Amino acid sequence: MLHLNVNDEISRLKAVVLGTAKSCGPIPKPEEAYDPKSLEHILAGTYPKEEDMVKEMEAFANVFEKYGIKVFRPEVLEDCNQIFSRDIAFVIGQKLILANILPDREKEIEAILHVLDRIPDEDVIRPPEAVHVEGGDVMPWNDHIFIGTYTAEDYPDWITARTNKAAVDFIGQQFPNKIIKSFELRKSTDAKQNALHLDCCFQPLGKGKAILHQNGFLVEEEYQWLVDFFGKENIFEITADEMYRMFSNVFSISPEVVVSERNFTRLNNWLRAQGFIVEEIPYAEISKQEGLLRCSTLPLIRE
Repeated sequence: MLHLNVNDEISRLKAVVLGTAKSCGPIPKPEEAYDPKSLEHILAGTYPKEEDMVKEMEAFANVFEKYGIKVFRPEVLEDCNQIFSRDIAFVIGQKLILANILPDREKEIEAILHVLDRIPDEDVIRPPEAVHVEGGDVMPWNDHIFIGTYTAEDYPDWITARTNKAAVDFIGQQFPNKIIKSFELRKSTDAKQNALHLDCCFQPLGKGKAILHQNGFLVEEEYQWLVDFFGKENIFEITADEMYRMFSNVFSISPEVVVSERNFTRLNNWLRAQGFIVEEIPYAEISKQEGLLRCSTLPLIRE
């Protein structure tokens, strides 16, 4: 049995589901793109090749192995993109919440049944249909749960709007002892403006630090709340171009160890200056699909 435990983004990782890039299918047609960044690369002829993405994910798996972390992988479904396991489920405390994701992606959940079968039934929550939520928008942080959302009336018109008001309410009901703090995210068809998920413009780190991108937030006061919460001196503010390159989508293995993309020179230098151990891996091809390291992981157990 797996005894789930995730209360923050940084405690020492024990077990995780890492997605897979194997058999991820042909290059999507432009009308099949789920996000503006993928669309950009489809149109430019620079969409990532499967063999390159498989190599990048193996590099990530090797880092987990180095730190003695138990890694589960999804069963490989033919012609199915299963890289971003964070989208399909997430753990808060001792509960795993299955995401109500885009209907085409439901079979991705079936591919991790060998993991779900190890979790007691009462610890798996499937929200009602009206609740739209993806793991990239949900961050447990000690007493708080941070949630990225979009609540404007045109929510249904945005394929980049993934977590709705009903989800914020639902998570609040499931975890009455937590402080729920939601943030309105900027949705755009321009990949340099679009904050697909909360982890595309914000990421808390160990040592009281955090990565932030101001323009990812629609409401100035909500952005300011995070600045005050972490303290301005503890924040690494990223540019629009750095958000586009997914600088905030790094992944903490422990309070001291951060896995980052090897080309994120400015960020990685800052992290080292703050005393972090930075495990650099190649992940630039996967980033073309508007997801990176945090998106590819579903942490199950942290200390």
